[in-house]
Amino acid sequence: MNHINGDKYNFLMDIIFTPLSWVSRTAISVMDFMRIHGLMKTDESPLPLISVGNLTYGGTNKTPFVEMLAEYAVNRGVKTGIVTRGYTGRNKDVKIIRNGEGKRDDAGDEPLLLSRKLPDIPVAIARHRIEGVNALKDSGIELVIADDAFQHRSLARDCDIVLIDAMCPFGSGKLAPAGVMREDVNALSRADIVVLTKADMAEREELEALREHVREYVPDERIFTSVLKHDGWLMFGMNEQPKTGMKVFAFSAIGSPESFRRSIRDYGLILSGEKHYRDHHRYTNIELERLCALAGSNNTDAMICTEKDLYNLPEQFKWNLNMPLIVPRVRAVLNEPERFFSSLNECMKPEIIIASNGYGEDAIGVMLAKKLKRKLPESNISAFPLVGKGDAYSQAGFEIKSAPSVTPSGGVVKYSLRDLLGDMRAGLLKHVSAQLRDWKKISGRIRTPVCVGDVYLLLHTLWGSGSRPMFCATAKTVYLSGHWRIERAIINRFTLRTWTRDDESAKQLGKRAVYSGSPIMDLLYEDDIHEHLKGNVILLLPGSRKRACDDVKLILDAVKIIAKNESRFRMVLAPTLPLEEFFDSCRALGWNVIDDELIHDDIHIELTSEPIARAVDGVKILLGLGGTANQLCAGLGIPVVSIDEKGKRVQKKLLGDSEILVSADANVLADTVIHVLNDEALYEAMSMAGVQRMGKPGALDDIVNYACNNLGWSVREDVYVKLRG
Repeated sequence: MNHINGDKYNFLMDIIFTPLSWVSRTAISVMDFMRIHGLMKTDESPLPLISVGNLTYGGTNKTPFVEMLAEYAVNRGVKTGIVTRGYTGRNKDVKIIRNGEGKRDDAGDEPLLLSRKLPDIPVAIARHRIEGVNALKDSGIELVIADDAFQHRSLARDCDIVLIDAMCPFGSGKLAPAGVMREDVNALSRADIVVLTKADMAEREELEALREHVREYVPDERIFTSVLKHDGWLMFGMNEQPKTGMKVFAFSAIGSPESFRRSIRDYGLILSGEKHYRDHHRYTNIELERLCALAGSNNTDAMICTEKDLYNLPEQFKWNLNMPLIVPRVRAVLNEPERFFSSLNECMKPEIIIASNGYGEDAIGVMLAKKLKRKLPESNISAFPLVGKGDAYSQAGFEIKSAPSVTPSGGVVKYSLRDLLGDMRAGLLKHVSAQLRDWKKISGRIRTPVCVGDVYLLLHTLWGSGSRPMFCATAKTVYLSGHWRIERAIINRFTLRTWTRDDESAKQLGKRAVYSGSPIMDLLYEDDIHEHLKGNVILLLPGSRKRACDDVKLILDAVKIIAKNESRFRMVLAPTLPLEEFFDSCRALGWNVIDDELIHDDIHIELTSEPIARAVDGVKILLGLGGTANQLCAGLGIPVVSIDEKGKRVQKKLLGDSEILVSADANVLADTVIHVLNDEALYEAMSMAGVQRMGKPGALDDIVNYACNNLGWSVREDVYVKLRG
């Protein structure tokens, strides 16, 4: 009859709770989608952080595993702390405990247990774990282990370790409240390392079947097993060690009482009776008196509980000497420790990625990558260019993580609907899809990305990586109509910090934006800061995209006219130019390519592929059809003459009086260059306007300092080196 009633009760509970688990699954799916695409806030940890968690409620040996990890890190000279939410503790503020000192009401049972077993390691209890991490940082900690944090995805982590109970991996497979699952098994795909705990208690066939199941989500080389080993006894009211055959009465308030029951038998003890409570249950005096009476009626030699249960006993309770209490001490032991810690150390290696979308932006990204590499030589620094093949990064020795996007326009089109349609016919949408897939491959392994470019790049990075980036806003300033209201909202909502090109733009964007120098001008000082020396050279910039092959006629025809004044000429060839096609265009116009010169009759044009920072030495004026390069020259006080078209009119808003735009006519271009050179007052006014508009360098150094100090990239690398040994 009781069995029938129990079945009816379980059936009723299933009817009630199963729909609730469906609601839970839907809510988790929605939040997971938002997390994957960066739409929910994630707190960037200022310290390297290892998360230890599970998929189910209770019973996977997290506490001894955290203890083992902490001891490993400390033994390698890493100042280590633990952060936990402190379930069942009542303290609302951040509290750091040491040496097991503290009250159960404030801390909770597991933090007190960890603190007592790890007396030199601070344990921070915080409802908001990021506050606990910050408190540990302030106390001089270098590495944080987050207890039970796999589902706490608002806190960024460097390594996610998931523990699975080999005896009862997923319960019924249902989500709470209908089952014990916190989220579906496919969440394991987020894990960096999976450990099957209590491996010695499971049947060999069952363990292999579980491992095979986990392989669907995690590579086999990142799956490990562990066991609990007996590590001595704590004894109350008993002077000698427990002996084989001793009868014990067990009580516990843990997530997996079955494993506790099996361990008692493994100790050679006889179980005379047992009583279980829900996890973290706090015992009352009356309950303990009843337990003692129940144990006594079974002719028991002693009572037995877990170490965690000790912290849930009432402080004022005094044990009856006729009923001793014994408590087994346990420790987690890995079956393949060397392989596990090798995998952990590799996981802790800092991964930094720089995203950019344009030739000029790539150049800035390369310089930023070099600065970061000098500061963080042990970190992996890679690039994610959205436009082109990322040649600038490859030539500098940085790995490219994105699929190439080579289109007829040479970039993300902003000014021409015709060019946009041409790019789409050439596969632009396929390129974007491929790059989003590439983000997915590295999502979760990289720390905060750095974006160099515009808001489109920011959104692309956010959606693809799920991480809120640092943003170097090179595309817009208040001089270029400023950022739209929607752009300002996106920047303020979805970036950690934004660096602008001028102080006025920082003020427009608000509290998350700073001006510490122009990232454009940083391009001029890769090696060392030098003063631009003016001479009599006229610099020619045909541009960095394929259309330069057509535009070069305009420039070369203007050169023929200007050359009558016996001027010197130098042409900068961008690395993205298709050189053979470009030179063919020059030859078709009657120019010869000999060594490093273009020659026509008595006119010689020096050819160089050097960066603008070096190519400008001795330059007096620029005849330029470029973008970023035009701006760099203006910032050095070199007057700019260019053609009047939509894109250049936008640039004119930035460069102001330092640039003159004229019609696309060789005679007009030549006459304007000659006029500026001959009008000393006009020349000086244009020179001063460029310097004022473009500002000073310094943004990239500030980005590096912010990342290393505020976001903890320096300490991450230090910890990685110590753990690696």
